[in-house]
Amino acid sequence: MSPVLAGVLQLLALIVALGLAYRPLGDHMARVYSSDKHLRVEKWIYKGIGADPNTEMRWPAYLRGVLAFSAVSVLFLHLLQRVQGSLPGSLGFASIDPDQAFNTAASFVTNTNWQSYYGEQAMGHVVQTGGLAVQNFVSAAVGIAVAVALVRGFARSRTGELGNFWADLVRGVVRILLPISVIGALVLVACGVIQNFSGVHEVGQFMGGSQQWNGGAVASQEVIKQLGTNGGGYFNANSAHPFENPNGISNLFEIFLILVIPFALTRTFGRMVGSPKQGYAILATTATIWLGFTALMMWTEFHHGGPAFDLAGGAMEGKETRFGIGGSSIFAVATTLTSTGAVNSFHSSYTGFGGGITMLGMQLGEIAPGGVGSGLYGMLIMAIIAVFIAGLMVGRTPEYLGKKIGTREIKFAACYILVTPALVLCFTAAAMALDTPAHSMTNSGAHGFSEILYAYTSGANNNGSAFAGLNADTQWFNSTIGIVMLLGRFLPMVFVLALAGSLAEQHPVPETAGTLRTEKPLFTGLLVGTIMIITGLTYFPALALGPLAEGLAA
Repeated sequence: MSPVLAGVLQLLALIVALGLAYRPLGDHMARVYSSDKHLRVEKWIYKGIGADPNTEMRWPAYLRGVLAFSAVSVLFLHLLQRVQGSLPGSLGFASIDPDQAFNTAASFVTNTNWQSYYGEQAMGHVVQTGGLAVQNFVSAAVGIAVAVALVRGFARSRTGELGNFWADLVRGVVRILLPISVIGALVLVACGVIQNFSGVHEVGQFMGGSQQWNGGAVASQEVIKQLGTNGGGYFNANSAHPFENPNGISNLFEIFLILVIPFALTRTFGRMVGSPKQGYAILATTATIWLGFTALMMWTEFHHGGPAFDLAGGAMEGKETRFGIGGSSIFAVATTLTSTGAVNSFHSSYTGFGGGITMLGMQLGEIAPGGVGSGLYGMLIMAIIAVFIAGLMVGRTPEYLGKKIGTREIKFAACYILVTPALVLCFTAAAMALDTPAHSMTNSGAHGFSEILYAYTSGANNNGSAFAGLNADTQWFNSTIGIVMLLGRFLPMVFVLALAGSLAEQHPVPETAGTLRTEKPLFTGLLVGTIMIITGLTYFPALALGPLAEGLAA
């Protein structure tokens, strides 16, 4: 079987699996967030944290819950790393330095999971399981909760109430993430992923010296790392490591885990607003972009550019032979079009255009299908921008799902789409202008610039993957990327929740002959065009200095 055909068959199998899971999972999540009943274990949790799950919250109260919970999480995870050397199960590893502990705490709480350390050489079992793995669950649940709050803003009227943050948080973990993770972990163990609390082992001789490996509860962390679009690996090689991703079956299953909740949330959205067709329109938009990016990546990486590529069957540098170009390309697009950031190949070794595709996927705002929760609310913001543009073209006040998009709403949406590019471009410019950050680049020229642009793009969009080649374990990068991750996560949430509150207060607008039909293919095309144009106008100059320049020079 040719490598190209193998890649296409993997993609088709993935599409079938996602299609089978779409309706049942989407409907289940709609029921979870629409129910007024609480499970017994949930009641115990509410009692333990002192929360009343039946109290409805307006958007400022909902936001305070998000920020308070996240702030406590950052402080706890930072402290846990700082005292690691005194904890049992630390595997002899020392406590983490303050700047790296801050960076890691900010990273995992914001669902970014950027790592400036070697996991198997820095983090013991307690920090991995009691700190990082816990944040993989709750940070994903926070993202879903904010998305659900925005959906309620569309679904409700004449009220500013968006639900209860604590109920949404707990339900997301208990009823969605935990059950799927248990089943997924068993599948990964069956595929060969390790699951233990083993210590450090010395393995034979390698190039005149011994090699050391340590075990860990890898399968349980690997499943939520992908399912919650987190991305932080137990090992430095991440999902290219055979302990995390042993074979082609586990690789395809992990890609499925990355995409299944973000895609299914479009069904949840349609059910909660009372129009499944609206969910299908958002699904069509995300699927179009995802399939387009995947096809382009596979073409770029399979494209033969010389004798070496001919012999290897494509651009195999930096890719695992057990996955090949097809499995690596599908994974790379899935992880950068969502906020996952897990990698099973070396993105820095992709062709110039291939590296640019991974970067552009993040710069879209990771909305196709995007991160768990964040992808849905990012796409809905883009939908608001699209109906606003359509309204300008026909001279009509824009409406979306029966809500008028007025001055207040469009300001919130505009602020949302401006925050992340401002963080990426300003911090990239500062890093390139100063002497110290530039010393961390392994490469010079366009590729070196791409290393830094990718790092801040990944941090601001809460992705967490790295272009590699950049020494990010410095005070400058640990501090600035940590700040970028926090601002890139929580500033957009402020505007999303404010927008949700504004929409929930409105009276519904009756549909007329002049209403834009947002469930039709025409709107899907308008939405795809809006996303690509906004991103292109924002990032094209920076991309021209990095991956485009490198690709054209190849």
